[in-house]
Amino acid sequence: MQLSLSTRVAEAPGNKERAVLDLEAVAALAHECGYAAVCMRASQVGIDSPPEAVRAARAILDRYGLRVSMVTGDFPIPANHERAPEVLRHIRPYLDLAEALGSDLIRVGMKQAEDIAWAQRACDEARERGIRLAHQCHTASLFETVAGAVTTLRAVDRANFGVIYEPANLEACGEDYGPEAIRALAPWIMNVYLQNQILRPEGRSVMNTWVRGPVRFDWIPLDDPRGIDFDAIFAGLRAIGYDGTVTVHQPLTEGETPAEVARRSAAFLRRYVDGEEIR
Repeated sequence: MQLSLSTRVAEAPGNKERAVLDLEAVAALAHECGYAAVCMRASQVGIDSPPEAVRAARAILDRYGLRVSMVTGDFPIPANHERAPEVLRHIRPYLDLAEALGSDLIRVGMKQAEDIAWAQRACDEARERGIRLAHQCHTASLFETVAGAVTTLRAVDRANFGVIYEPANLEACGEDYGPEAIRALAPWIMNVYLQNQILRPEGRSVMNTWVRGPVRFDWIPLDDPRGIDFDAIFAGLRAIGYDGTVTVHQPLTEGETPAEVARRSAAFLRRYVDGEEIR
């Protein structure tokens, strides 16, 4: 497995569009902590970035020896609102961005059954350029539950379409996210996102789900044992022979710095990610 740092770690708390560190600083931090890649979001570089900014981003990452594990090219996709599926209707700029950054994986959004046909068309275009598309296990989407994700993956029926396994959103929807869920999703897992939370009625944050309504929670550090069961997750990943990217998808919370989150998360995952040289 290879460890990747999402540029989400450098986004202002509660604001997916504002970065508190530029890409040079993020790349230097990722390199220092031993990450092999970064997961690029539009807060750093997206489809609306000028070509010269994209070229500069690629040069920075090349200088630090980092690859781009996945591209999230706009703000609606991580915001997960009604415009998230537009990526599928206008896939070419996202393909251009991924190609320019040297990535073969793009995150997309899907909200309703009619998005399936658009996903098929987008996959067909992406396949011509050797690029894959994937949807995160996410609340308020066709990937809210394991069964829903499997149904959608089978309906799209494209070899270059898959899922970003993410246990916290599954937990919020009342789903089992352990080895059985991983086994069910195994044929389609193209990336792994890891973040940590505690579900509790008095939580300061809220996720809106289709299956359970609003769910309150608190973000906690990745290594906090009160949250997600990472022992179970990595047992499940090892059982299916997963050897792809594991992405630190932790958000920045009040009082934290990107450096603290990146270093602490890397140190924690060192025990799980076999062969990774995490310092």
